[in-house]
Amino acid sequence: MTDRDGTRDYDVVVIGGGAAGLSGAVSLARSRRSVAVVDAGEPRNAPAEGVHVLLGREGVDPLDLLARGREELRGYGGEVVGGRVVGAAREDGGFAVRLSDGRTLRSRRLLVATGLADELPDVAGLGDRWGRDVIHCPYCHGWEVRGQRIGVLSSGPMSVHQALLMRQLSEDVVFFAHTADPVGAEDRERMRALGIEVVQGAVAAVETAGDRLSGVRLGDGRVVERDALAVATRMVARAGFLAELGLPLREHPMGVGEHVEAEFGGRTEVAGVWAAGNVTDLTAQVGAAAAAGTMAGAQINADLVMEEADRAVARMRAGLPFSARAEARAHEAVAGPERHGL
Repeated sequence: MTDRDGTRDYDVVVIGGGAAGLSGAVSLARSRRSVAVVDAGEPRNAPAEGVHVLLGREGVDPLDLLARGREELRGYGGEVVGGRVVGAAREDGGFAVRLSDGRTLRSRRLLVATGLADELPDVAGLGDRWGRDVIHCPYCHGWEVRGQRIGVLSSGPMSVHQALLMRQLSEDVVFFAHTADPVGAEDRERMRALGIEVVQGAVAAVETAGDRLSGVRLGDGRVVERDALAVATRMVARAGFLAELGLPLREHPMGVGEHVEAEFGGRTEVAGVWAAGNVTDLTAQVGAAAAAGTMAGAQINADLVMEEADRAVARMRAGLPFSARAEARAHEAVAGPERHGL
């Protein structure tokens, strides 16, 4: 890495400091790549009391998990840069990543792991309870509301499926049709067979008692008592800055939001750019996002290795000596094994 007019140079800049971004960065740093993670400090799961279905770390506080990840990355020579990315452009065969405070980071490759934003229905009080007793994923939060009075707010193409999943966790599930088209005959029959009541009418607000959700108020004034409410949000990848590189957000085939399209392993249609985690897989849980980040990191390193090998072959064929400068640059970030206590 070198300082150049306030600009930092890296092999890889990772945009997004969640599970996917940090996991990808760690895999790159362990391959002795110079890597920086740009983190805006806005994790999607910050309101949640714990991360679930994460083997060996069940129930860990989301912020504690990320703090541990940052510590691990720094232990391998990686950097965490606080800031928000506002643009990314091609420059000198690589990329220039612009931050909102005017700083620029240059890199040979990009890994985009910025996650997604949940768009909630316009219902009063819904956002205030989000991540607590207004939930979206039965696998992430379902155990915590098992046996309770659960409501499901119709808010997208996955809402009926969500209601069927919630019925696995409680015998008392109510489906609020809200403003959606009438529930289809087949779905209505499934819910009736499982004892899921369908309540017609627009939902106006969620009611609370103390610091707990207590019910769902309809537009006509009726209140249906509930302890938890499941909502299928519209999920939109936080990656609008990629449009400058010709990588747009596209509608997800399941109709649940917008994502960055990527191959298995994270490679996107734009050469040199990879994506991992919720920015491309809208339904990935923390464990799956972390795994995708690790895979993308390995794929990026392999891509760089092949580029360097081909460059070395070209020099050899031209009768030129091995370039020690390129080798030194690859090792600048890591002084040696003793840096990591290995």
